[in-house]
Amino acid sequence: MFKLLVLILSFSVAYPAFAQRDTTIIISASAGLQFDQKRLVIKPNTRLKILFQNKDDMAHNLVVTRPNSRLRVVEFALALGDKGTAQNHVPVMDDVLAHTRSVDPGTTDSLVVTLTEGAFPFVCTYPGHGYVMYGVIYATSTPKKLPPPEQDTNLPNPSRVAEAGHQHKASESGHPYSLTLPAVCRTFMPDCGPAAIAVGLPGPSGQESGQSYVFDAGQCRMRYAWSGGFVDNTEQWDGKGQRFTKVVGDIYFRDTGGFPWRVGFGTQPPPRFKGYRLVNRYPEFRYVVNGVEIRELVKSLPTGRGLVRTFTLGPGNAAITFLATAQPGIRLKPSVGKLTNGEIRLPAGTRRFTLTMEKDG
Repeated sequence: MFKLLVLILSFSVAYPAFAQRDTTIIISASAGLQFDQKRLVIKPNTRLKILFQNKDDMAHNLVVTRPNSRLRVVEFALALGDKGTAQNHVPVMDDVLAHTRSVDPGTTDSLVVTLTEGAFPFVCTYPGHGYVMYGVIYATSTPKKLPPPEQDTNLPNPSRVAEAGHQHKASESGHPYSLTLPAVCRTFMPDCGPAAIAVGLPGPSGQESGQSYVFDAGQCRMRYAWSGGFVDNTEQWDGKGQRFTKVVGDIYFRDTGGFPWRVGFGTQPPPRFKGYRLVNRYPEFRYVVNGVEIRELVKSLPTGRGLVRTFTLGPGNAAITFLATAQPGIRLKPSVGKLTNGEIRLPAGTRRFTLTMEKDG
């Protein structure tokens, strides 16, 4: 019989609560790519059950790793590519001690693990999450010897980027690790809802000089696009999670027209975000509009500034219209249908179409 114990931990407490044998602890995921508890302390050989609650608006997981193995596990998870979804974004390797499944918003999963003496990281291994969304479980008989949380090198802190001999140097974009594009960053962006996902795209031949855009998962639509860089997350790494991430570059496109899809006639319910999967490292966003699933994948134009947005539509008989807001200096070209008065009426039975957005000059 497990003894339920909820530990309320904060960085203002010098020494966290000391869990006893056979313990259940609740950890929640919250907005801003955070676990609500980042440091747990248990006795060695405690049989620990973690109930993982996802209170965020995106899916997450929780993976317990061997000491000094967090970054290695995160990088192997990223390398899964298209296989990641089927594996809950968890690589099969000895460094993984226990893990939950992929936990959708508003749901819960659990894991059970018994840990010997040591410091065992736990982390979300979703693409782009594992560099900031992590914590540590200490299995120790001498908790008073642990460093204060603000000096703990096993906790998220921008001034400490070395772990297990793996050094990530801060880049000009404000990232403590080297970016590999395409890059997906769940963060707080200006002029966007709280469920913002910034995506950095590679330029021609994989050069890091492509376009970037932000997708609003709450409203299921692209909000704006820019060129000349990605994002500066300095204040996020500083622990100021409610502050906006800075756009690096020049914003050349803003969608000011609201939600672009009209499925059927009359009033339609709000769209429902269904997450994303990686297709050759590019995120393909999924959302449902009035019963029709839509998948959206965005890439840079091969030349110049602009984007190619590819939409895949699920089956349905409803009339479908895409609202393409006119933008000064932006040329819009749909692969099917015609752009008339800011609308693209898709022919019946359309299951796939692209919208090319090219910036003049």
